[in-house]
Amino acid sequence: MTVHALYVLAAYSVSALVLAALVGWILLDQRGRRRELAELEASGARRRSDRRGAAA
Repeated sequence: MTVHALYVLAAYSVSALVLAALVGWILLDQRGRRRELAELEASGARRRSDRRGAAA
């Protein structure tokens, strides 16, 4: 393997690791936001877009 091929392989590997870490971070953050939203809704907080609680 040439030096150039090793450089390209390393660059692709680092890029793949960074992208995988970002996807993992997004998925973990999504889980946390859903948990927070469920806690807020359970405590009685409602979304402004939720018309079920509004007087019609």
